[in-house]
Amino acid sequence: MKSEYTTDDLLPLSGIQHFLFCRRQWALIHIEQQWKENALTAEGRIMHQRADDPFFTETRNGVITARSVPVASYRLGLSGVCDVVEFKSSPDGVKLPGKDGLYLAAPIEYKRGKEKHDHSDETQLCAQAMCLEEMLSVAIPKGYLYYGETRHRVEIEFTAELRTLVKDMADEMHNYFSRGYTPRVKTSKACRSCSLADVCLPVLQEKVIAASKYIRQQIEDS
Repeated sequence: MKSEYTTDDLLPLSGIQHFLFCRRQWALIHIEQQWKENALTAEGRIMHQRADDPFFTETRNGVITARSVPVASYRLGLSGVCDVVEFKSSPDGVKLPGKDGLYLAAPIEYKRGKEKHDHSDETQLCAQAMCLEEMLSVAIPKGYLYYGETRHRVEIEFTAELRTLVKDMADEMHNYFSRGYTPRVKTSKACRSCSLADVCLPVLQEKVIAASKYIRQQIEDS
C-alpha cells in the first residue's frame, strides 16, 4: 500500500468500525454508497450530536476539553472527527496556542451501547489517536470510550498490537476501495441488528444464479 496518501485518497476513519464488524457492510456503505438507519444507528447519531459541538471548548480543573475535532492521517489514509479530545498538562505534551505549559491529548469516543466483545471500538479510537499523533508530532498512550448504556468511561491503552491492527485495517480498506470490491456475506447473529440487512439480503444471495449461467440456461431453453 501507499506510504503516504493524498487528500483525495482519504477514507472515513469511522469506517474502521464497520469494516471490523462486517467487511461487506463497510463496502455497501463506503463503496456502493448504501445506507439505511435503524433504531440502533439513530440512537448512536443522537448521542454524537449531543457530544459534537464544534464551537465549544471549556477548561475545568486544568483540563481543556475540545469537541468535534477534525483529524487526519496521510500515513493511514484516513480522516474523521473526534467526539471529544481532552488536553491535560504533561511534560510529554505539546504547546497549545494561547496556553501556558505543555498538554497531552487523549481522544474520547462516545458509544450508545455497552462494551463489545470485539475490538472495533478500541480500533476506531486508536485510529483517532494515531491521526492526532501525526498532526501534533507527539505520542499519545491512551484514550477513553464512553458507553451510553452503562454510563461508564473505559480507559484504552494504545498498544503496539492495536496500532498494528489499525494499520492493517486501513491498508485492507484502501485495497477494497481501489478495487471497488464488495465481498460476499458471511451470515451471523449480528446480521439481525444490521441496518443494511434487507439491502444485503444474505438469504437470497445464496440462491442467486451467476449471470453467465442464467444466460446459458435461457439460450438452452429457447
